[in-house]
Amino acid sequence: MLASFSAEMLKLYKRPTAWVLLLVSLVLSQVFNYLVPYAGYLSADSERAAEQILARTMPENLISNSIGGFPLFAGALALTLGAISVGSEYGWGTLKTMLIQRPRRLSIYTGELLALAVAVLAIVLSIFALGALTSSAIALSQSEVIYWPSLAELARGVASGWLILMTWCLLGVMLAFVFRGMALPIGLGVVWILGVENLIVNVAAALLDFAETLQKVLPGVNAGSLVSALGGGSDTPGVNTVVDGTQATLVLIAYVVVFALIAGFALQRRDVT
Repeated sequence: MLASFSAEMLKLYKRPTAWVLLLVSLVLSQVFNYLVPYAGYLSADSERAAEQILARTMPENLISNSIGGFPLFAGALALTLGAISVGSEYGWGTLKTMLIQRPRRLSIYTGELLALAVAVLAIVLSIFALGALTSSAIALSQSEVIYWPSLAELARGVASGWLILMTWCLLGVMLAFVFRGMALPIGLGVVWILGVENLIVNVAAALLDFAETLQKVLPGVNAGSLVSALGGGSDTPGVNTVVDGTQATLVLIAYVVVFALIAGFALQRRDVT
């Protein structure tokens, strides 16, 4: 398993797509959490409005700013990472080559999951670190007093962000194993994240009782509720207060386990061609 983990880490490190997804995640987090609000602060019509906008970019809001985009946009990128890391093995025919080298399927699969878990954690930490630099730079430029979240709050924020992105990443992994490819899982996953869940929450839930109940167990809704429980604003796309933070955490953990089990079963039982 350790050999498979090392090999998967090396593959992710050398794969340009993984770096592109990291770069896109960082750019999106900085643009929409700091640069756009700061531009709005500079062009605000009143002093009170300017103060409110500037307050959103301060270091004390690092956690909510960092994970605010995880339920939707960063989640779609994490799903893409999971689908590409697994689905490309089918397209290139390298999965068969790996299995010929004698490692068991579950050993390879465990190594892939561990490597993806580390990669997702690296993405989360990078977003937090760059957000800390940007927010502190804005605060210093405006001569504002800097207040940081406590270490316990930061740890909870990083763990929650990792859980949200890992849920979407494993959805991509599961779809890639089920469909034995890359393009279809990415398409289906992105459509679900950006389209289907929004239709259920914003349209069906208002008209149908069962849809209102169904939305409480959807991964995107629970991800948004977890962000809200950590201070995320309801004006952020994908952030909501449908369920409390405890339920959201438990539901996302359940999804991580279910996605991982289904993906492992598909790899173990199905032909790799």
